[in-house]
Amino acid sequence: MWRRTPTGVELDVRVIPRSRKTEIDGVRQDALLVRVAAAPVGGAANDELIELLAKQFAVPRRAVRIVAGDRTRQKRVVVDGVSKEAVRTLFGS
Repeated sequence: MWRRTPTGVELDVRVIPRSRKTEIDGVRQDALLVRVAAAPVGGAANDELIELLAKQFAVPRRAVRIVAGDRTRQKRVVVDGVSKEAVRTLFGS
């Protein structure tokens, strides 16, 4: 679900585009479930995902990057400058 990296954490994320609103909706199949209002056209859903995670972890947008799955719903996202405690709080564990 999430792993420490030398600069922060790496998260497994499942994205559901075209949702009613953009929000983190828990965990599903060992991945953070994120609903985004944007459609997966022209990278809009990815941009919204990055914006949401940057806001959630209180880091700049440049600290969040998609390292795998930029064209699929299942993604791996790296967030630099985040502690394991912040991730545990998000996942509720």
